[in-house]
Amino acid sequence: MLSVFWRCGIKNLSNLSQEGQISIYLSIYLSIYLSIYLSIYLSIYLSIYLSIYLSIYLSIYLSIYLSIYLSIYLSIYLSIYLSIYLSIYLSIYLSIYLSIYLSIYLSIYLYCLTPLAVIIDNMVDKPVIEHIGNYVKI
Repeated sequence: MLSVFWRCGIKNLSNLSQEGQISIYLSIYLSIYLSIYLSIYLSIYLSIYLSIYLSIYLSIYLSIYLSIYLSIYLSIYLSIYLSIYLSIYLSIYLSIYLSIYLSIYLSIYLYCLTPLAVIIDNMVDKPVIEHIGNYVKI
């Protein structure tokens, strides 16, 4: 600060009036005091204030926001999504899947069972007589 006065041509402060000296000392004191005070005050105050405020605010806000938003979102979205998706899935996909799968499975199964059915049919055509005690079972 003194360098500013030195550049302005004020080389000796004793030549100034008492009011001028007071204003110069006051400006020097205020500039130093304010710079130190503001830097310390702002750094401490803002760090404490921001840490406490943001931690409380964010914790409360996020807990309320997340609980309300997620509960509404999940309840509405999932109910709509699941009802639409499952209805479409169950009606279209499963009907197509089951029809194709069952037709292929039953055709293979019946194809394999046809010779067995012929054998069983031939065996059933012949009467089988069993004697169970005093009864005859045909």
